[in-house]
Amino acid sequence: MKSLVDHLSQYAAYHRDPHNIATHFVGIPLIVIAVATLLSRPQWMGISPAVLVMLASAVFYLRLELRLGLLMTLLLALTVWLGHALAGLGTAAWLGWGIGLFVVGWVFQFVGHYYEGRKPAFIDDVTGLIVGPLFVVVELGFLLGWREDLRREMALRAG
Repeated sequence: MKSLVDHLSQYAAYHRDPHNIATHFVGIPLIVIAVATLLSRPQWMGISPAVLVMLASAVFYLRLELRLGLLMTLLLALTVWLGHALAGLGTAAWLGWGIGLFVVGWVFQFVGHYYEGRKPAFIDDVTGLIVGPLFVVVELGFLLGWREDLRREMALRAG
């Protein structure tokens, strides 16, 4: 299994332009909320597909690193909570929010990659879809002065 630095460095190589990174701060959370919303409607014994996806994602993040994994698990739980709240609306509102957030999130992503001049990471490696949210959290941490060791290692590997 790839390490935390391996995953983040590979993803970072596709995200060097500050405009692209900035659009990801908006686009990726919108997409994650949209997916949680759309997967929260069907439920079986109180468990939705959103919860199952969240748990599988949490295991992935926790295996990479405990501290970041715990933070990501908390953020995913909040996202699923919001998704369940939006899924509790009428069908039109649920679909409007879910599809609307999804489309707007991807518009932000593709605008960012226009600035980058490079295709999204998930085109070459589908794991980019799960690494993206982690990348956004880590980049926010870098802006706050956290994990300088990780920032240096990623910059060294990603170029």
